[in-house]
Amino acid sequence: MRSTLRLVTLGLTVCVSTLLITACGGGSSAIDGARNDPNDFSGGASRDDSFSESSTGDSTNTSGLANNEVRVTLEVPGSYAPDEPAIRRNLRVVPADRITVYTSNTALQQVASVDVSQRTDSDGSVILAFPGGLPLGPDVLIEARYGNAVLRAMASDADRDIKVNPFSEYLVRYGLASYTAGELDQLQACIDATFCLNKYVWSTLADQVQDFEIELPSNATVDTAIDVLHNRGDFASYVSHMADYALLDDSSSGKISVSSADYNSVFLSLGLGQSFAESSISGAGAWSTQTAQEEKQTNNAGTGYVYPALTLASFDAFNIKVTSLATDIPYDRDVLLHADGNNFYRRGPEVWDRNTHSSSPGAATLQDGVRLLAGRSLYQSITGRGSSRVIGWTRNPYYLDAYVSAPARNTVGPDRVLASYFDAGKAIELDDSGGQLTRGATLENTFSSVFELHLLRPASGTSFDPTVIYGGQYNVVYLASRYDNDALPLALEAGLGTWSVGNDGTINQGLARSIVRQGSSGAVIRDESGTITTSWLISNRLSRLSNGDRYIGRLNLDIGTPTANFATPDIGMGASTPDGSLLAFNLDRSVLGNGLLIAAERPGTTPAPPASGRYRIQGVIAGVSGTDDRLRQLNDAVLTLTSSTSAQITGESISIVHDVAADTVTPPAATTENHTLAYSSNVPAAGQVQFTDGTLTLDGFFSADQSQLFLRARETDTDGRESVGLVLATRLP
Repeated sequence: MRSTLRLVTLGLTVCVSTLLITACGGGSSAIDGARNDPNDFSGGASRDDSFSESSTGDSTNTSGLANNEVRVTLEVPGSYAPDEPAIRRNLRVVPADRITVYTSNTALQQVASVDVSQRTDSDGSVILAFPGGLPLGPDVLIEARYGNAVLRAMASDADRDIKVNPFSEYLVRYGLASYTAGELDQLQACIDATFCLNKYVWSTLADQVQDFEIELPSNATVDTAIDVLHNRGDFASYVSHMADYALLDDSSSGKISVSSADYNSVFLSLGLGQSFAESSISGAGAWSTQTAQEEKQTNNAGTGYVYPALTLASFDAFNIKVTSLATDIPYDRDVLLHADGNNFYRRGPEVWDRNTHSSSPGAATLQDGVRLLAGRSLYQSITGRGSSRVIGWTRNPYYLDAYVSAPARNTVGPDRVLASYFDAGKAIELDDSGGQLTRGATLENTFSSVFELHLLRPASGTSFDPTVIYGGQYNVVYLASRYDNDALPLALEAGLGTWSVGNDGTINQGLARSIVRQGSSGAVIRDESGTITTSWLISNRLSRLSNGDRYIGRLNLDIGTPTANFATPDIGMGASTPDGSLLAFNLDRSVLGNGLLIAAERPGTTPAPPASGRYRIQGVIAGVSGTDDRLRQLNDAVLTLTSSTSAQITGESISIVHDVAADTVTPPAATTENHTLAYSSNVPAAGQVQFTDGTLTLDGFFSADQSQLFLRARETDTDGRESVGLVLATRLP
């Protein structure tokens, strides 16, 4: 069933230079980079084994194309062309026996032929010209035949470098064919209209499916390759949401009201993947934690910093309302390898170069004023340049459904953008061939649950005032991981409690800890006995921008004494909304480990809890048993408050399972979430809530306007698996 939520993202290829803001670059500020850096896409010839950090996963070659032309390349599974060399995703490039272009209906029947001219380029690729202009809808198909293999692709591809392969065939079978005849008519009416929000979504989607790094079996047929893609929960979910977007009612969509808004970003990625980088333990499971960092950069001009950041910018183009996003988040990485025989090997931040989680600039839409929706692509990145091992990191597109607050006034942006999503990718060994980086062996498959909390910076030219925090009462939740080589190599920890902040920034606290520990023998224990009562300290953190040093809402979290300017604090770095109502910190190699802490202002002395409403729940539940490790992203689920004492969770999640003895990690699979929960509130503290079904417990707190819930997850399966996690629940329109 198609999700009732509508995904909104625009591929406004007609006005890219006007609308899109590039990801944040180096120098003094990520925001400055987001505003000023030009787009930097590879303009060279398409190379299926090449790798560039200035692009997403799919190579593009529009060289020599007229405005009404597309380049067509046929890529088939290896079983059809076993003698051809494998390219990216284990496909083979072959010359098509025949190419036809026609319009189709939702039953995938040929309706009418399409007038095109065809020529062959100097590199052997086929160039199609559309005399009437390039198609924009999903109903114009390019069909290519090679032997008994028949594959189709949408002619409406944003980059005009069309790959006809199982990924494009999946989009035809599960995208176009998912519509009713009436829905397809609705789409065509939009495309034929002069101004329509959804006009370019299909050209964007047809292009983005080629960014997915999913290895297909070398002996696959077309049908078995399609089955592999359909069983990938992340890929199937992405296509479904993107297909839904095209049906969005334009009356429910809008944009942020200000021309631009700048945000400090707090970021956590908790992953469970599979490593092939070390031959002696090839296939080992890989727990990984990535946390946002300030990146110091020094050159002849001096020292500057890249700060984890998001920019939202608003445009009106051809009467189409657009909110453009750009993010740049430097991060450090900590990894624990878990091999057969319960052998553990930590590979800490000293092993990995600092990397970046940077989104390709693109557009989103604000739905009903509370949800920022988009299909997002991530830039590839490269680490280890000049070393013995150069690594290319490539990441799949993901579906962004973020909560945004109502702006206090029209002259400022929302004070928060909160999201969690699933993202998969690969680490690939790169070979330097005459200065051209080409793909080598896969070093790691990465599967991650990501949290992004973007908190609005003060207005330009003003500084953050920490007194909005001092004297405050906060509810607090956190999630952290600790990896080691000792007798207890793995600890996953989630905590819940309260802060009372003094007028000097001193924090008096009580945080109840729930810790899942795994010993070197593989044995798992849960510890619920600890409470953190040590006093901590919040202080203003100075930032160095291109126009001088300023307090921009970034914070230090310390034990005892405040951190000196630009030094590393004891617990972590974080940020605040301008009014101090929401704080978030990256826990960074602290007493708690690496993770994320969220503190929300307690809503009064006797706050009324929410008693009804629907909330989108996003987050991660991670756990271990004696035989497997599991990571579950609550990706497409809804929490419904059915009364003041009961609730229901329904929907889907994406699951990863590491079988320790077999040294295998399953690809992302869709799993069903269905929980009937008892619901209680203001227990044990004011503003806190708890949901439980006896196996799963979600406890946390709600915001003053009841639009957001921040929840710790604890779960004990019937087979003995112990899990903890962190969940964001944000109100749906």
